[in-house]
Amino acid sequence: MNNYEITVGLEIHVELKTQTKAFCRCKNQFGAPINTNTCPVCMGLPGAIPTINKTCVEYAIKSGLAFDSNINNVAIFERKNYFYPDLSKAYQISQLEKPICIGGKVRYKLNGEEKCTRINNIHMEEDAGKSVHDAKLNKSFIDFNRCGVPLIEIVTEPDIHSSDEAVATLMSIKETLVSIGVSDCKMQEGSLRCDVNLSVAPKGSNKLGTRTEMKNLNSFKAVKRAIEYEAKRQINAIENGETIHQITLKWDDNLGKNEALRSKEASNDYRYFPDPDLLPIEISEEYIAKIKLNMPELPYDRKNRYMTQFGLPKQDAETLTSSSTVTNFFEECLKLKNEPKIVCNWIATDIMRKLKESLEDEPTIKIEAKKFGWFN
Repeated sequence: MNNYEITVGLEIHVELKTQTKAFCRCKNQFGAPINTNTCPVCMGLPGAIPTINKTCVEYAIKSGLAFDSNINNVAIFERKNYFYPDLSKAYQISQLEKPICIGGKVRYKLNGEEKCTRINNIHMEEDAGKSVHDAKLNKSFIDFNRCGVPLIEIVTEPDIHSSDEAVATLMSIKETLVSIGVSDCKMQEGSLRCDVNLSVAPKGSNKLGTRTEMKNLNSFKAVKRAIEYEAKRQINAIENGETIHQITLKWDDNLGKNEALRSKEASNDYRYFPDPDLLPIEISEEYIAKIKLNMPELPYDRKNRYMTQFGLPKQDAETLTSSSTVTNFFEECLKLKNEPKIVCNWIATDIMRKLKESLEDEPTIKIEAKKFGWFN
């Protein structure tokens, strides 16, 4: 392992927290009864015409601004053509040539060192359906509720060289998107999914190795384990004189290993072309400025501010910025008692314990700041 360097790029799919789907008025709702949130548009039936959900565009721009991306003044939707049972239209509405956001960076700290992962682009697209496998019946079914659910895909540059860097990048993305309110990023529900592209090469080499892609990793633990497994597999193959093939892999977290799915596609395999039913989106500088004006302080900046302004340790700062609920409560408490360390200690013990015990999907702090014990 010491004689090789791994190179990783991430493709992060994020479901946007809108009321309705990307191109129709069906509910964007997790856990609804199978095939109840569908219509001719998201099913792609003949004659159905999609219309863009304006909130999706706003959330994509907010995401780009949060990561210092450049916002394109014209963004185009294209059809990404491929066949899969859960893709009823046999194409996915996506973006390739003119995505909504270009460039940017994900900032994070690892072992006290400030680092960043560059972003290639952030583009809008729609989700596909979901295959449901019944082991007892030995049959598979399709739930089309997820068809048309709005996504952004964040594509990073291959700047990552360890599993820890990959996890730190992904955690920073999750914290940021939750803080600006565009997604709940619940990996257990599939609203944040990650594909990992990985290659290995001898240290000092100016040429990257052949990359493989691991699909739909749905936890930080899975991302870390999959990267470490695949890096070791490729290194062993190279040292045994074997050829690394450009393939797509499926990570089995229970078995702790990868399974080959198919050969890795390139963009030309999808036969992209502009969607004839959707006009280009024109985005004015005034509209971008209006969104930027209402952007909240980002978790990375707030975390650093808490450490420098209040002298809080890194762990405390991370706890206080772990969710907007906790951050807002901390800020309210500080207005009443300007003792950051004392307030932090109370929140890190009593409040965080209550939140972890809650069975709610999005737990709230039920006590008001002014009634918090030591104010009486």
